[in-house]
Amino acid sequence: MKSGQPTTQIASSFLSIWNMSFGFFGIQFGWGLQMGNMSSIYEYLGASESALPLLWLAAPITGLIIQPIIGHFSDRTWHPILGRRRPYFLVGAILASLALFLMPRSSALWMAAGLLWILDASVNVSMEPFRAFVADLLPERQRTVGFAMQSVFIGAGAVLASKLPGWLHSQFGITSTSSPDHPIPQTVHLAFTIGAVVFLLSVLWTVVTTKETPPTDLNEFKKLQNEGMGEIATAIRSMPGTMRQLASVQFFTWMALFCMWIFFPVAVARDLLGATGPQDPLYPQGITMANDSFAIYNLVAFFAAMAFLYLGRKFSARAIHTVSLLLGGIGLATVGLLPRGDNLSLLLGICFAGVGIAWASILSMPYAMLSASIPSSKMGVYMGIFNLFIVLPQILIAVIVSRAMEFFPQIHRMNVVTFGGTCLILAAILTLRIHHD
Repeated sequence: MKSGQPTTQIASSFLSIWNMSFGFFGIQFGWGLQMGNMSSIYEYLGASESALPLLWLAAPITGLIIQPIIGHFSDRTWHPILGRRRPYFLVGAILASLALFLMPRSSALWMAAGLLWILDASVNVSMEPFRAFVADLLPERQRTVGFAMQSVFIGAGAVLASKLPGWLHSQFGITSTSSPDHPIPQTVHLAFTIGAVVFLLSVLWTVVTTKETPPTDLNEFKKLQNEGMGEIATAIRSMPGTMRQLASVQFFTWMALFCMWIFFPVAVARDLLGATGPQDPLYPQGITMANDSFAIYNLVAFFAAMAFLYLGRKFSARAIHTVSLLLGGIGLATVGLLPRGDNLSLLLGICFAGVGIAWASILSMPYAMLSASIPSSKMGVYMGIFNLFIVLPQILIAVIVSRAMEFFPQIHRMNVVTFGGTCLILAAILTLRIHHD
């Protein structure tokens, strides 16, 4: 083992893996609220259909800038109390919680867009080191289980976040409709406030319960800290072959997900239910139906991730990922073919069950394949670079789709969603090409 690196990894107990992964519950609770509600928040504040992709650019652009930098610095950080990755978890969680609290209180479109930039930057600061955190603490044979455990918490957090606004209306009678004086419904206000608290407390749980192993040679580690940012460019040029093959899979996978997150909620309201605008009573019904579909895919992802804890011992990560992406692609591509009627919610749920299986795999299997091919001393920076292939397709989609929808009115929201399903199927085919270095 190289000087300055953590001591030898030993097998961890189920409880230890649980604790080191629990912070993802809060992170995904915050993401879930964002994915299910940001497009409608923008439309409540007056955004046009073609502007939505550009308003969502905060997520991929902050990821493009922040994740490799945070990965680089977290590889070189050692705090005597908080360790290597946990300082980033904590700072990011505090800032993200503040942004979640303020988001539904936005009084103008520019304010909501600005807060989304802050929220996404903060979530990236918390989330990027979490992937390296698991790889730091677990031996290779346990990493598939560790990343699958993260997926369990991601699924649980996202289910509750997706259902929360609807529950606040149905169970507690809080209004889910907008008005000129209160353009953003009270259900969204309260849900984001709860999300801010859950985000912070969940990350604090991991920070308090999980200790990191110090470098074996702190003097050597201090020399490593003096390496400049040029190491990021060097790491990009020397990417392992497995990582290069995974890059194309990630590119089309996250192109699909971005299409879904931006347009699915408003596509259900507008294209499937026929709402004419945010003031139409059908509009909040459509948003709630879409959030229910998100809850279903996250609930399925929760159980699929638990199944992967077992399947990961029997089948390769590549095989699991191929099948999962194919099921998700078929489910998402068929959403636009569904007929209106009383069975619409049920049919959407069936489609999104496939998306849920894909989502569980997306959050674990690529990282299990990647972590086996990269050096432990550069785990953080390579995880950050890997996320470039998540954010670049999102930027591409945002720019192209916004322009296409502006100049070709016949392209509507649901067209973009079903295109996302096609991208997932292509990603499944590309997964078959992956081999380990």
